Amino acid sequence: MPAHDVPPINAHANVPLSAGATVSQYDDVWLVIPAYNEGQVIAGVVEDARKTFPHIVVVDDGSTDDSAEHIATTGAHLVRHPVNLGQGAALQTGLKYALAQPGARYFATFDADGQHQTADVEKMVEVLRRDEADVVLGSRFIEQNGQVPWIKRVVLRTAAAVSPTARKLKLTDAHNGLRVLSRKAAEQLNITMNGMAHASEIVGFLAGSDLRVAEVPVDILYTEYSRAKGQSLINGVNIVFDITMRERDR
Repeated sequence: MPAHDVPPINAHANVPLSAGATVSQYDDVWLVIPAYNEGQVIAGVVEDARKTFPHIVVVDDGSTDDSAEHIATTGAHLVRHPVNLGQGAALQTGLKYALAQPGARYFATFDADGQHQTADVEKMVEVLRRDEADVVLGSRFIEQNGQVPWIKRVVLRTAAAVSPTARKLKLTDAHNGLRVLSRKAAEQLNITMNGMAHASEIVGFLAGSDLRVAEVPVDILYTEYSRAKGQSLINGVNIVFDITMRERDR
């Protein structure tokens, strides 16, 4: 189902700021976290992120576990899809929600499994504040990162190599979910693809736009939990195939 065909959602306002999450220099930043069956870790991920970023919206994408219950305890805004629509739809829903919030200027897409670090978001936001870019993408490959599993390393490097749009943007990591967008970029972005295809769609959108795109090195934490939920070889092959077909049809 395309991401724009989203059934009605249930939204819940956040509870008062938890300890550490006070009005800060990041009061104009919103983290958008798509989540599907992340009940084991989501509360810890959100609570840790709110120590720096007080404004977070988590989109529970039709989880069948207790993710929503855990999210509701964190103080984040909770938006729920009644059925699982895929990560592309969850991101689009979260961005739309965040764009509607007063004072929102910067929007970070952030994984629910604990792989992303708020310190990286901070430095990415600063690139936008200095008006050096409209979109900042995180890269695992600008600097050496020995944590990246070999299957993922091969898949992601191949994906960047076979994609003309990624090459046009001089990207080293076309499928990193850690991104920070200016309001201008977030308002223009319209994600219609789900699964991993949405990442290729975002790169294609950026390549065809007049937005300034920058990459910065980031550290991705591959925990036992995230590795267990990580990229299989067959899914990796599907990513490369999807990119090849999409580029051929342009």
